[in-house]
Amino acid sequence: MGNQHAEIVAVVTITPEKVQGGGAPVFIAKDHQELQVISLTLEKIMDAAAHEIDVDTLIIVAR
Repeated sequence: MGNQHAEIVAVVTITPEKVQGGGAPVFIAKDHQELQVISLTLEKIMDAAAHEIDVDTLIIVAR
């Protein structure tokens, strides 16, 4: 197995008070449905994968 590098390329949340800014852009959704739509769209655009941090927050990870 070679070196694998994973990078958080975006954060999508409906509770922005739980997220601090950093190296990845933060997308704020108004509800769980919009959270899923934004995450799916970012997955496709960035050829990445969404991972649930909690029910209100997902990260988009590129490998």
